[in-house]
Amino acid sequence: MPQSSGARYSCTPRDPSMPDSGEAAQESLQGMSVGTTQDNLGTRFLSRLLPGGPGCVRKLSLHLQYQQGVRPNVQSSSQTDRQTLSKESLSHGLEFSTPEKNKHAQLDCPEEALWTTRADGRVRLRMDPCCPQLPYTVHRMFYEALDKYGDLSALGFKRQGKWEHISYFQYYLIARKVAKGFLKLGLERAHSVAILGFNSPEWFFSAVGTVFAGGIVTGIYTTSSPEACQYIAYDCRANIIVVDTQKQLEKILKIWKNLPHLKAVVIYGETLPKKMTNVYTMEEFMELGREVPEETLDSIIDAQQPNQCCVLVYTSGTTGNPKGVMLSQDNITWTARFGSQAGDIQPAEVQQEVVVSYLPLSHIAAQIYDLWTGIQWGAQVCFAEPDALKGSLVNTLREVEPTSHMGVPRVWEKIMERIQEVAAQSGFIRRKMLLWAMSVTLEQNLTCPSSDLKPFTTRLADYLVLAKVRQALGFAKCQKNFYGAAPMTAETQRFFLGLNIRLYAGYGLSETTGPHFMSSPYNYRLYSSGKVVPGCKMKLVNEDTEGIGEICLWGRTIFMGYLNMEDKTHEAIDSEGWLHTGDTGRLDSDGFLYITGRLKELIITAGGENVPPVPIEEAVKMELPIISNAILIGDRRKFLSMLLTLKCTLDPDTSDPTDYLTEQAVEFCQRVGSRASTVSEIVGKKDEAVYQAIEEGIQRVNANAAARPYHIQKWAILERDFSISGGELGPTMKLKRLTVLEKYKDIIDSFYQVQKK
Repeated sequence: MPQSSGARYSCTPRDPSMPDSGEAAQESLQGMSVGTTQDNLGTRFLSRLLPGGPGCVRKLSLHLQYQQGVRPNVQSSSQTDRQTLSKESLSHGLEFSTPEKNKHAQLDCPEEALWTTRADGRVRLRMDPCCPQLPYTVHRMFYEALDKYGDLSALGFKRQGKWEHISYFQYYLIARKVAKGFLKLGLERAHSVAILGFNSPEWFFSAVGTVFAGGIVTGIYTTSSPEACQYIAYDCRANIIVVDTQKQLEKILKIWKNLPHLKAVVIYGETLPKKMTNVYTMEEFMELGREVPEETLDSIIDAQQPNQCCVLVYTSGTTGNPKGVMLSQDNITWTARFGSQAGDIQPAEVQQEVVVSYLPLSHIAAQIYDLWTGIQWGAQVCFAEPDALKGSLVNTLREVEPTSHMGVPRVWEKIMERIQEVAAQSGFIRRKMLLWAMSVTLEQNLTCPSSDLKPFTTRLADYLVLAKVRQALGFAKCQKNFYGAAPMTAETQRFFLGLNIRLYAGYGLSETTGPHFMSSPYNYRLYSSGKVVPGCKMKLVNEDTEGIGEICLWGRTIFMGYLNMEDKTHEAIDSEGWLHTGDTGRLDSDGFLYITGRLKELIITAGGENVPPVPIEEAVKMELPIISNAILIGDRRKFLSMLLTLKCTLDPDTSDPTDYLTEQAVEFCQRVGSRASTVSEIVGKKDEAVYQAIEEGIQRVNANAAARPYHIQKWAILERDFSISGGELGPTMKLKRLTVLEKYKDIIDSFYQVQKK
């Protein structure tokens, strides 16, 4: 077990009350069936991807019965046999990765290190009394899910305005066919299939099929430039790239000549305008898989080990070129099971979770939550429209009514701003009713957060007002609302708490396969990131007098290493296998984690004062509700300064910030005596009332500072809010501080210019 002298660490044992898969799963699902819903609604879609349609599904079901000792009554058909899997083919998946085989696999190479930078490398898994669960592969996870959830709806998607569904049986068969298609196109072991497209069934089929075929799934953000696509596709040695639109295809065509490993491109969302060499439609691609024998695929699946890489997640590159985070099959299967349990995700035996997939699957948070956890527990994943973040997400939520939902902070902020806009435009009585309901609910949730006994006024407020608001948002059945990937303001958390919507935080990185800390209905504390996932460890190193130190993590979630980056891997993982996150935080007496900032973002003034920027930035945003972003400046400077942006509406087509202030910002202006309604009016004319109000707010923040070196002495309002297109935000809306410092260098330098006498 790794130890570190002088370090404070935490290891939570597995909670025995957590649901576990076992024999009860099959028993609880006996007789459960979705009938012909999937077969009827998904026929058109499946006819493109799955020759044999419902017949294939029926045959697979019979194979599973056969393995369980049930002798089905079925007439043989040579034609059907050719279209489906053999009993031996299906049994391979279940035979492989049995406890005995996994145990021996771990003993084959006892000298293996905890990390590697090779795509074909293997690592020693962090087996420990804290997390003794036997490792297994992605294929085994899926195959075991078939036994329990095969007939349940796995994927929901809209075609021509109508919802269609695919069962887990169908999902598995299509993934196998995709795997054979990749093999036919020349996918080599430990090479990648890169996926460049919005969330869809085809994204999932391609990802699972890649792993089955022995390749590595590599997502690319749809907003990536051709140059960014080239960097990733070259680094991961992509043999095949899957795209969803002509626009994405054009990016790849521009850079193909610079990608020596690329053999083919598959497009699934749009038709090709003309035939192109080595470019296939999804229909053409699926036909190729027919030529690969099932036994060939089975042998590849049989050879897979849990300590091999199967997923690459590229960091957003906020501090340089993106790094390829290598995740093993064990990283994926262990986290999908135990990380989700820590968030109280239910197996379908108890309640089938329904989730909406809309966040980029190239990010680990969405991929582990939507794709891999869905398979582990038999969830129904419904895909949003590509314009989800431009306004259509709420419509999808209303139609699907998810039981759990995840959003990055900016998504929750946009929902908050939309509610505020609607409230501002409502009549006096409706607006006052909402404010009253949120006020009494927030007070109750702050004073008695764990009490199930609500006062009459709180229950009345929920019944008359808040339940209707949640229904309008699509959250009528939503029991768990999560956020992660970036810090969330206290204002946003309190706003949703006033709607009786707890936002459960998770903390982790791409390097921890997503969640290493989780909040849940049973582990919740406002502003915290939850408790360490049972089976994982953490410690704080170099703690200061306030108990704040660097967060270091250990467990089965920890990545294999950075692809082709030995120096970076050395920096991240120490000799005992601990991941040094670069984040700083503290633990309270109950083990809840509070993130305080990043080591690299720590400001060290010219006077030698260490100033964490995040608490000061959050204080300014809390004090001044007109402020959207606040960036503290002062590293190696004589004093602190700050860049500010104002809250403004977003363009519905591009999601870029407009010049128009939000309703909340306009209300602030009116309160302080300004009639401004645009950013340019305030900044261009230096609106005296607004500037004075901001100065007074900053002085109030200064008054609460620990010491004078923590005071903000100068500030400026920027003409435009931060955005992805502007370069200040990454694909998951995470702030790129170095970009901000460089982009607004002239303004920052002006703060510190010595005035000539």
